[in-house]
Amino acid sequence: VHLVESGGGLVQAGGSLRLSCAASGSTFGINAMGWYRQAPGKQRELVAAIMSRGGSINYADSVKGRFTISRDNAKNTMYLQMNSLKPEDTAVYYCYALSTGTPVYWGQGTQVTVSS
Repeated sequence: VHLVESGGGLVQAGGSLRLSCAASGSTFGINAMGWYRQAPGKQRELVAAIMSRGGSINYADSVKGRFTISRDNAKNTMYLQMNSLKPEDTAVYYCYALSTGTPVYWGQGTQVTVSS
């Protein structure tokens, strides 16, 4: 599975961005996808995740009510709509995919910078 993120950039506090993660390859085996982020000097943290079957969704407390994760299975693409962005949301955002019996697949990361 190959993952390619897009949609990062520079935005002012209170603004919005939408990240995309396009998956290709053996996508039929993907059980879950999601987004992590890593800010300078901090550990990577889970932002949001969505299950392939049933569509169960989880968010980090820090983004609940502001971020929305979604998937378009026909396009093999996952999205992260980020609203009301804060400077503390500044980080490199990575998408990932989980398939049974394989290592975690990661995208290359996309930088999100929120200015105050």
